[in-house]
Amino acid sequence: MKWDHHLRSTPDKLHWGGYPIGWTPGLTMRSGQTVRVDTLSHQGFTNPAIHPHDYFGAFGVNPKEILPDGIAFWQTLPEREATGRRYGGHVLTGPIYVEGAEPGDTIAIDILDVDTRVPYGFNNTAPTGGVMATFYPGWREGDQGLDIPAVIPPDLPAGVWPDVRTHLYRTGMHRGEEVVFFADDIIIPTHKFMGIIAVASPTGEFIGNTENEPPPATGVQNSTPPGKFGGNMDVRDLNVGTTLYLPVFQPGAQIFIGDPHSCQGDGEVSGTAVEHSLSGTFRITVIKNTTTELPWAETDDHWIMMGIHWDLDRAMRIAVEKTVDFLVTTQGLTVPKAYSFASIAVNYHNAEVVDRTQVVTGYIPKNVFKGRRR
Repeated sequence: MKWDHHLRSTPDKLHWGGYPIGWTPGLTMRSGQTVRVDTLSHQGFTNPAIHPHDYFGAFGVNPKEILPDGIAFWQTLPEREATGRRYGGHVLTGPIYVEGAEPGDTIAIDILDVDTRVPYGFNNTAPTGGVMATFYPGWREGDQGLDIPAVIPPDLPAGVWPDVRTHLYRTGMHRGEEVVFFADDIIIPTHKFMGIIAVASPTGEFIGNTENEPPPATGVQNSTPPGKFGGNMDVRDLNVGTTLYLPVFQPGAQIFIGDPHSCQGDGEVSGTAVEHSLSGTFRITVIKNTTTELPWAETDDHWIMMGIHWDLDRAMRIAVEKTVDFLVTTQGLTVPKAYSFASIAVNYHNAEVVDRTQVVTGYIPKNVFKGRRR
């Protein structure tokens, strides 16, 4: 596939765990152009205490399979920490500045292609990780964690992943399709997507790890909680063939892309997917003078509404409200009919439940609208 621009994941184009506003663009492009974006998984490249060769080598990865740009990023970690440029855990490529995008516009991002950069990825499980965490809203006094003993490879310091079981999964071709080799007798098709696609957030508005908590880094939106700027939505169907719509809050939109996944179920319940360095190709278009309050998406078969909130029940309510609003606005239904349609024809998913704010998606089928907008 050909593209107009290629944004490589070199250290000067990478950000550690946040979306700084007004940062020097990694790339400037015109509306409607295409861009190839290289991304790095955080796994193995974000611990200053251990060289990537040692980390990946402990899991049997050949040095030739370790991305050189990942090592180059790792070498910048001490300087980033010393200058306050560590905002969170993800490695993000960007920002992409789109000419003509202004606050009040909408950005449409067509996901044209996603490829693996290496033939392996990682998933992490822990007794109190993901939905088993003590800070997870569903936790109650007396709840026990899962029986998951930590397995620290012999060549790694014990503190690299305390109490975590790290699973390396190889990927490759099997009977004509790319798969994750989960076990000798279990093969899972890949489902590649970027867990994070974000625009720069509104000035002075930031989301913390709880509803009443400021973000860890002053003045920079941390990449853990998703929000109206998009971000760490972890919606698995933001893959090839989908269009994502995001509101614009800053000139140029200032788009960041990262947290690449080769496979994930709805919810990402352990706290991680198959974390896997990917490259993606995107067409980015400015829709002038049209705004959207929250991210939403579109496939050939569905419109996907989103609700995002710290409270999963609240996120569900918001997703239903957005469904009703969409059906009234685009299909001409009355509110009672739209609510009825949401109840009998729209499937709602807990798309992401482990990143502080939680994401519910509602899938509106297109094929039932005969003679209407599709």
